[in-house]
Amino acid sequence: MNAFSDETLVSAYVKNAERMVPGLHDLPKMAVALLAERVPVDAHILVLGAGGGLELKVFAEAQAGWTFNGVDPSAEMLALARRTLGHLASTVNWHEGYIDTASTALCDGATCLLTLHFLTRCERLETLKQIHRRLKRGAPLIVIHHSIPKAAPDQDKWLQRNAAFAIASGMPSAQAGNILALKDRLPMLSPEQDVDLLREAGFADIELFYCAFTFKGWVAYAA
Repeated sequence: MNAFSDETLVSAYVKNAERMVPGLHDLPKMAVALLAERVPVDAHILVLGAGGGLELKVFAEAQAGWTFNGVDPSAEMLALARRTLGHLASTVNWHEGYIDTASTALCDGATCLLTLHFLTRCERLETLKQIHRRLKRGAPLIVIHHSIPKAAPDQDKWLQRNAAFAIASGMPSAQAGNILALKDRLPMLSPEQDVDLLREAGFADIELFYCAFTFKGWVAYAA
């Protein structure tokens, strides 16, 4: 069963994310700043992993002229996103599914926040290629997800640091202990591998803009 189809997990999603992801509520604001450097005032933005609606709400409030394609495989998470956006939900074309079944209309920019770390290397590459197919030349892509070194000792060190942050942010120690198992539960890639995948998918001028414990964020542009 998809974890994001479980109503209990969906309801706890925001609270857990706040405890696990340093600066969670600043990530969409950073994405807005990076997108706004390149996209027009009436931009159409592809948002992959739109469930929950955290970034969509920030985007829609910050840029009244933007509209969005919101893509997510979980009906429950999309429902949460609609509730989060309220009247702003009308700015979004909602799509329940994966990127390969989403509209191929070209967009001015795209984001994929806290999503790619769920995908294997092959799935991640194909997803990035599918995003690239849906972007205008030069359009920015913002990605943020877990990305840790390949060496096991370094993986353990950074996951332990992330767990310590989560505990300091109010997560129970027993729950934070699950963070240490992420290297076995998620198909983690190293930062170097992530950058290589972006290049292979057709993106250029790749820049790291966010780095916090196990989380990394890049901006790249469709070549």
